[in-house]
Amino acid sequence: KIGNRKLKIGNFRLPLLVSSRAGYQNLCRLITKMKLRAPRKEEGAVREEELREHAGGLICLTGGDDGPLAAALANGGVEEARCAVERLAQSFGNGNVYVELQRHFHRDQEARNRAAVEIAHSLQLSLLATNGICYASPRQRELCDVFTAIRHKRTLATAGRLLARNSERHLKSPQEMEQLFADLPEAVANTVELSSRLEFTLNDLGYQFPKYPVPEGETMMSFLRQRTEEGAQQHYGRASRDVRDRARRQIERELTLIEKLDLAGYFLIVWDLVRFSREQGILVQGRGSAANSAVCYSLGITAVDPVGMDLLFERFLSEERGEWPDIDLDLPSGDQRERVIQYLYKLYGERGAAMTANVITYRSRLASREMGKALGFDPETLDKVSAAVSTWEYRDENDTFDHRFRDAGLDINHPRLRKYFELCVAAQDLPRHLGQHSGGMVICQGQLDSVVPLEPASMPGRVVVQWDKDDCHDLGIIKVDLLGLGMMAVLEDSIQLIRNNYGEEIDLAHLPQDDPKVYSALQKADTIGMFQIESRAQMSCLPRLRPRHFYDIVVQVAIIRPGPIVGQMVNPFLQRRLGREPVTYAHPSLEPVLSRTLGVPLFQEQLLRIAMIAASFTGGEAEELRRAMGFKRSEARMKQIETKLRAGMERNGISREAQEQIILSITSFALYGFPESHAASFALIAYASAYLKCHYLAAFTAAMLNNQPMGFYRPATIVKDAQRHGLKVLPMDVLKSDWLCTLEQVGEEPELRLGLRYARGLREEVAQTLVREGNCAPFVSIHDLVRRVPELRKDELNTLAEIGALNSIGISQRQGSDSEIGNRKSEMGNLFFHRRDALWQVERAVRNAGPLLEEFPEPDSKSPLRAMNHEERLVADFRGTGMTVGPHPMAYHRAKMQTMGVRTAIELSGIRNGQNVRIAGGVIARQRPGTAKGFVFLSLEDETGVANAIVTPDLFQKNRLLLSSEQFLLVEGILQNQDNVISVKAARVLPLPITRAQTTSHDFY
Repeated sequence: KIGNRKLKIGNFRLPLLVSSRAGYQNLCRLITKMKLRAPRKEEGAVREEELREHAGGLICLTGGDDGPLAAALANGGVEEARCAVERLAQSFGNGNVYVELQRHFHRDQEARNRAAVEIAHSLQLSLLATNGICYASPRQRELCDVFTAIRHKRTLATAGRLLARNSERHLKSPQEMEQLFADLPEAVANTVELSSRLEFTLNDLGYQFPKYPVPEGETMMSFLRQRTEEGAQQHYGRASRDVRDRARRQIERELTLIEKLDLAGYFLIVWDLVRFSREQGILVQGRGSAANSAVCYSLGITAVDPVGMDLLFERFLSEERGEWPDIDLDLPSGDQRERVIQYLYKLYGERGAAMTANVITYRSRLASREMGKALGFDPETLDKVSAAVSTWEYRDENDTFDHRFRDAGLDINHPRLRKYFELCVAAQDLPRHLGQHSGGMVICQGQLDSVVPLEPASMPGRVVVQWDKDDCHDLGIIKVDLLGLGMMAVLEDSIQLIRNNYGEEIDLAHLPQDDPKVYSALQKADTIGMFQIESRAQMSCLPRLRPRHFYDIVVQVAIIRPGPIVGQMVNPFLQRRLGREPVTYAHPSLEPVLSRTLGVPLFQEQLLRIAMIAASFTGGEAEELRRAMGFKRSEARMKQIETKLRAGMERNGISREAQEQIILSITSFALYGFPESHAASFALIAYASAYLKCHYLAAFTAAMLNNQPMGFYRPATIVKDAQRHGLKVLPMDVLKSDWLCTLEQVGEEPELRLGLRYARGLREEVAQTLVREGNCAPFVSIHDLVRRVPELRKDELNTLAEIGALNSIGISQRQGSDSEIGNRKSEMGNLFFHRRDALWQVERAVRNAGPLLEEFPEPDSKSPLRAMNHEERLVADFRGTGMTVGPHPMAYHRAKMQTMGVRTAIELSGIRNGQNVRIAGGVIARQRPGTAKGFVFLSLEDETGVANAIVTPDLFQKNRLLLSSEQFLLVEGILQNQDNVISVKAARVLPLPITRAQTTSHDFY
């Protein structure tokens, strides 16, 4: 049965089946019209005239409890039901309407069935036995009921008649259906007849990629060739003769294949997107396997020279591959990317372009909370049980729901908890709803809604196809990825800030590639905020790899990936890099391929070339090998290719021992290997981020803060890291802060002013009004502020007061000694010197706000409130902004920490390897990667820097809740210093209740 969808028309749902391609197109159009017209995403209805217009190729059933026959029967009896069915027959034709019968043992169902049989006979329509299937087996009815309760925002106890009456709506066998409808055998027989009519398959979608409009007298191929040759002249015109010749040969080879595969239009459309972006001043860069293409490089789509880096084109495109290439474009996240997306919508229309969907599934915490709500758990219980459901990635045989519940002190044998546990397990990985893919767009020659149903996205101005990227790929629908990359936005914003505050122009394409400050920072793993090289794992590798050249950054980006880790490539490479292990090759013929990575395969392209050299594979065959070892491995296909690989190596005289080594490298690595071209594209961005941080710290930090959330660390960590590097970060101030973080030129170096966007709960539109008013004339009092910005709610004013953002109001009048200020206070407006003073004035100003009193504010009176102490300021800072620009919380307790033998992060480098130490700090990151076999990695921050702790699986199991939820920890263990990579292997972990401030960590799983 293909394309079974229920369309809501009026107050009933109409099941439609697809019998042909025309019917499929009509169904897609009906669903699209319904969805795009719906006021809310979950609602919608099709009009009767639309049904008639799009009835071709569709077969209509009369439905079950919620169908048109049942609705008409309930509202007006048999005669109205007959009229409703007759209208369907007029729309679809008598031969395309089946009167549906269902038997779920409901008392009212048999009366409806008798009426349905009578109507079918009177109108000469066929009967059809169905079961209104909602689940595969009876035991799944309970989960179906839970989903029904969730959908209607009810509990199981209050859902009432929304829930199924029994478990009959499962997939029954032919024998069960024959027995169920023994009195109406023709209704069962008609199901066979109907199934023979449903000829349509999804292999017959009729999708076409759009043609690119070229000037008169040009073909798409000739136009592509012109653009490529012009770009090649720009990129290779000044290169050596050898490079120019190699580039010319490579470009010609690629263009020949592009023409043969009829892909010129695809390349031109991507080129046009890049052209538009650059004309609009939008930073753009292609990534992924497209960087293996000299044509893409010449067109300006990618920034990596594949000829100079000797990259393998077949990783991107080959004749044997039999599918379209994949070009990903990185754009600044936010408004700039949206401009490019809207450009595509404008070119191809609402029905010609759409984002791909993303299937959101029930995962640990989402499932746990929704199951708990359906069971009616109170909020406190729900928080406790859902906290016990870990979302951390690594799983072993002991890492199960029941173990987690027991670790949390929950009685798994309690009937209600047992049921909760069973439902959480049953819901895992089931689809919940359609989301929006991060950047995949599909475009079509003609109407996309004749190929796939469309619906509006939650974001205004966007349309989404109802398929995810894998569906589109499997069915031959071409996707162009417009990916929003936070770091691209940071780079773009940094350039603007540097232009405005430093008076300098930065060209990212021509940064010096040998900057000593950059490589010094990388070698010290001083990389917080730097793209792709800021994680704990990257930091633990950098001092050992010791980057000195750009290609070292390419390797660094790629080496901390599942492929090299699972394939056990990381340590051998680093040992060879440090000269502790000789560089060897499985076979001498592989030296040209592996010499750059010291005999250790790190990139997918290397594995392809190994197959090409060792077994004489063609480039296409090597790419086929990589794909056969992808995520959907076929054992039979793997065996077939391995046999072919061995035969080729045998012919080339490679020994059995070398063969085994080569095959082990390929099979263990191909699944997760990182493309060298992709690593090179990311390395360019990584280097640019490092350069800007090292030379323009204030601008880079402001841009980072203005583009959160992104990256590995929270804003609080970014601020503290910048302060440790000498940047002065100024607190939020309603007289000086903009919505975004800005730079202020006070001394020789710019200082960073925290933006109002970090005041929690402050609405952007209100903040912008506040900024405009403040720019017109400074606020002289809180009364003045409340009068001029009446949109400010009391809770917003209180937040601004608590975080000190109101402390400077009236400061221009503060002249002279303290005694003079005290004498003049009553005539100067709201002069106050601490946050509680501001809170007091807010309370008075809000109480007296209003049109009758705004001209007669109550005279100021002295605040009876004492100033906040440092702990109260910390609590207020983190509650109001998620950070503090004052001292780190640990700094206030350093004396006590010293008496406890706790060392600071900066002291660890001077401690002997193997010594027992204590470290303490706020947890800024927790990781439990799938490749680490259950080990947990913690990053603890104090006022001097970041210390890393390693927690064994056993210690984690004993302290799961502590390690998962405590904000400050004390860790005792053995210091490990390997090549200046310092960590503490934990033997004991304790909570550290030094503050009530609600700090946060970035937890990765």
